[in-house]
Amino acid sequence: MLKIAVIGGRETVGCFKALGLEAYAADRSEDALKILRKLTRERDDVAIIYVEETLAPALKHEIDRFKDSPTPAIILIPGREGSQGMGLNALRSAVERAVGTNILGD
Repeated sequence: MLKIAVIGGRETVGCFKALGLEAYAADRSEDALKILRKLTRERDDVAIIYVEETLAPALKHEIDRFKDSPTPAIILIPGREGSQGMGLNALRSAVERAVGTNILGD
C-alpha cells in the first residue's frame, strides 16, 4: 500500500500524524533534507510527500528532481505562520505545463 508522508515543523505535522499519515518533524532545513532524501531514495512506497513551505527554499533542488515524476508527488503546504503562496505557485506552474496555459488565473 502506498503511503503519504508530511515533513514540517512539530506543530504542523502533529495533526497529520493524528490522521494516520507518516509525520516527520523537522524544524531545521538540514533535517528536512535528510528526511526527504530518505523518503525519495530509500523507499518506493511513498506516493505523496507534503512539505511545509518554510522548508521548501532549502529543499528546492531535491524537490525539482521530482516535478515531472508521477511519484512521489511533492506538494507544498502552508505552515503555522500561514501560506507564503509557494504551494499555489507550484500548482499553477504544474497545471500550466500540463494544459499549456494558465487556467487558474491570478
